[in-house]
Amino acid sequence: MEAAGLEWLLGPMQQLVSWGAAGAMVFGGVVPYVPQYRDIRRTQNAEGFSTYVCLVLLVANILRILFCVKMVLMWTSGDTFKTVYFILNKAPLQFSICGLLQVFVDMAILLQVYLYSSYPQKPTSHTTHPASTKAL
Repeated sequence: MEAAGLEWLLGPMQQLVSWGAAGAMVFGGVVPYVPQYRDIRRTQNAEGFSTYVCLVLLVANILRILFCVKMVLMWTSGDTFKTVYFILNKAPLQFSICGLLQVFVDMAILLQVYLYSSYPQKPTSHTTHPASTKAL
């Protein structure tokens, strides 16, 4: 009975944590640069600050947003190039086998992303077994 009474609190709490985590992912990459920005603003001098930092932050945030598919594609291409390198340079057989195994796992993940991306997202429900709802 007590667990059912806490459901009204757990649902909004889970949503709040989810929104907090999403906000941290979006704004977390910028927070370390706030002191630098304040120092440049205070001194009116940007000497020593590289404009490439902004470019790197932009690219990093774009990659973070495209993580789901793009990152797996990068893993796959990296593993493929590594495996081809091992094969062409006649590395010991275990390196080629390990590389091929990694490529096959990457392909399986890409296949799952492709197959399951067309399915609608199902909400996760926490079903309880009838025996666990007995009153003590």
